[in-house]
Amino acid sequence: MAVKHVIALLVLAGIWGASFIFMRVAAPEFGIYVLVAIRTLLATAVLLPLLLLTGSVKDIKQHWLAIMLVGLANTAIPFVLFNYSSLHLEAGVNAILNATAPMFGAIVAWSWLGDKLSKSAIVGLFIGFVGVSVISQQKLGEDEISFLPILTALLATLGYGIAASMMKKWLQGVKPLVVATGSQAMATVVLAPFALATLPDAMPSTNAWFSAVALAIAGTGIAYILYFKLIADIGPAKAITVAYLVPLFGIIWGVVFLQELLSAQTIVGGSMILLGVALTTGVAKKPRFKAKRG
Repeated sequence: MAVKHVIALLVLAGIWGASFIFMRVAAPEFGIYVLVAIRTLLATAVLLPLLLLTGSVKDIKQHWLAIMLVGLANTAIPFVLFNYSSLHLEAGVNAILNATAPMFGAIVAWSWLGDKLSKSAIVGLFIGFVGVSVISQQKLGEDEISFLPILTALLATLGYGIAASMMKKWLQGVKPLVVATGSQAMATVVLAPFALATLPDAMPSTNAWFSAVALAIAGTGIAYILYFKLIADIGPAKAITVAYLVPLFGIIWGVVFLQELLSAQTIVGGSMILLGVALTTGVAKKPRFKAKRG
């Protein structure tokens, strides 16, 4: 992998890691639905001009139903769920739980598309979910935390996993920019009634507005463009390694900007999740030794 691609991965991980602190700051003032609607609307505004330049708008019309379902599973529902969990969980913890997405993706692909799960993948799933249990047990020990925010974060990553199989089954060969733009636009339309019904009573602060705009333009629009460029340059298998870097940045940004403190138990659980994801996706494999021939 070239140095420029490594730098691009680090930048992307930094942006996506920062998304969790933006949610943590903006969600309490905007509300979970309004914040997602702003995020998807502005992301659409960033992506649509690029789509118009490629002349691929007609592809959205051709695949509108599949793109709408992907928009629900990959954007509208997960963003709402993560906004809710951000009201209760630290940005670093949400970033760690977000890393379970490839694990759910493997399970959904196995149960729906018939993809095979290797022995190392099964071991990885077990280790990863034990890691989730470790974090859950630690958070439940805090009197003010229930299991619901953890569950919503995991349901969000399940949505990402379902969306991945949807795209593989229904949208193979469709340009990623078409799916990204169409799904953001569809999510905006679906979320509009919920957002209008839950408008905040008071105007959000400047800090909350900055976080909302940064979440939309950087965390969604620019990040999607960068991610799809990486997929085109180095392939999806290498591009997905960003999932291992996002929790690191989520923790760092949470500590630096929100003065969050993560327990040793959370770090241990997070490490188990990342190891589980590495085994599930095949990034970490059991070494094989070949006998030398004389």
